[in-house]
Order: sequence, then C-alpha cells, then structure tokens
Amino acid sequence: MTRNPNEDFPMPIMPDNDNSPEEPLVFVIIGRAYENDRDEGGVEIHVMLRAPDDDTAVREALNALAEEGFFQADLDQIGTLTDIPDEEPHASAYQGALEGEVSIIRFG
Repeated sequence: MTRNPNEDFPMPIMPDNDNSPEEPLVFVIIGRAYENDRDEGGVEIHVMLRAPDDDTAVREALNALAEEGFFQADLDQIGTLTDIPDEEPHASAYQGALEGEVSIIRFG
C-alpha cells in the first residue's frame, strides 16, 4: 500500500495494467467428437460459447459435449470471434453464445 501524503491512513493503489477484457469473449473451438469407444472417425464439430478465458472455454465445451452424449473429443483449434459470422449455422450459434448458450455444430 502507498500512503496518501494528504491523509493519515493508507490508500490502496489499483494496478493500471489489467489486460482482461471487460466482457467475456466468444470462442470457437474446432475438433472431432466421438459418441462411443468404437466410433473410429467421429464427427467434426464447432463449439461456440462465451467465456472469460480459453481454459474456461475448453472446460465448458467438454462439459457440453459430455451432456450431449459424446464419449470423447479431440479439440484441435481454439480462437475468438469479434464479429457475427455471415452464414448459418454459425450466425445463430454466435447469437446463442452471446446469450450464454454453448452451441455445438455438427458436420457429417
């Protein structure tokens, strides 16, 4: 704590280097999910959700995939979206993520 020279009590100083975003980010996670241990090829998936950081995004994506009945998932890429996608189903999934949903898009 730093002392304020004009007062007789300590004044807390807050760091001015906070790099955390004010709003949670919208993440897209790309990978393959498997419905059972005999599912060799799996299904390609994109998961879209809001989270404060990538670790939380991965954890919430895996939980959502498990709730949907997936046995295992290989998550290959993670990134953030700054604007609404142009095409469906990603545009709807992005809107769902903004509203707090975890959207799972399946291909194949």
